[in-house]
Amino acid sequence: MKKLGILTGGADCPGLNSVIRAVVRKGISEGYVVTGIKNGWAGLVDNDMRILDLRATSGILDRGGTILGTSRINPLEDPEQVSKIRENYKRSGIDALIAVGGEETLKIALHLYKQGIIQVVGVPKSIDNALSGTDYAFGFDTAVNVATECIDRLHTTAESHHRIMVIEVMGRYTGWIALQAGIAGGADIIMVPEIPVDMEEVCDSLKARHQRGRSFSILVVAEGTKIEKFPKRGSGEYKERRRYGNVGELVGKIIEEETGFETRVSVLGHIQRGGTPTAYDRILGTRFGIKAVELVKENKLGKMVSLQDNKLHYVDIEEAVKNRKTIDMELYEMATVFFA
Repeated sequence: MKKLGILTGGADCPGLNSVIRAVVRKGISEGYVVTGIKNGWAGLVDNDMRILDLRATSGILDRGGTILGTSRINPLEDPEQVSKIRENYKRSGIDALIAVGGEETLKIALHLYKQGIIQVVGVPKSIDNALSGTDYAFGFDTAVNVATECIDRLHTTAESHHRIMVIEVMGRYTGWIALQAGIAGGADIIMVPEIPVDMEEVCDSLKARHQRGRSFSILVVAEGTKIEKFPKRGSGEYKERRRYGNVGELVGKIIEEETGFETRVSVLGHIQRGGTPTAYDRILGTRFGIKAVELVKENKLGKMVSLQDNKLHYVDIEEAVKNRKTIDMELYEMATVFFA
């Protein structure tokens, strides 16, 4: 019998278990023995694997995280670890590996594939939707829904206390979560890494909004937002803080000092990554898992499952990790209609 391996690498996110469940169900139906590799690439380094069957994957569809565990280990930084992966992969008898992960996980998979160490198919996992080659990755929809719910809840306290609320969300390099959650949550200003921010303009907009009689405001800020221009007063001090502090905290501090409006900051952080996946992410993860097994069966290796126009396709992993996918500027322009 042929053997199929699966690992989940990098950060956890909702929907991983739906991929695992689908790979096991589809793999078994196609005559494969499915082996789960524990803790990402660390499992191949340490030879930590177990057989996955129907019982092992029963009841996991609604669970967050990953039953296989994960890690951020990068074996390419250590030639000895690469040698161990080569040895353990060969010894395991795995015919093809399904690597579920984001940019770094898939770059590692691509390198090992090109070196002839593994045979691989990739499944895109990007909670901030930054992976090119696919319209959406699972986990993103859950993160947007969680962030939107938090914005909704902060609306009420902002209005009650006449405050400005700054909500920092995930998005180190791209602002997909900030943009979509900000639109859905009715944010007055949205800040994203793709567009440098002029804090003088932001403060002026908030002052104008208050002069129109609006006593509170909601700002959604992606964690990777870059401040291009600081207010003249205290500019040097603000720049120094940016080197060490969180951007949400800095934005909140500048607003309070420059406008005099009471400001509070909420950093959502890992809340966006945990918990039950949405129905959309469960379905998308399931579709990705089944498609990944089909690609293995068809010997389409070195490829990544891709969603394009809501249809499943595949692209070269090399193409998928070449560039990060930045936000839809048309969508951002639409959002600016509602800005303060």
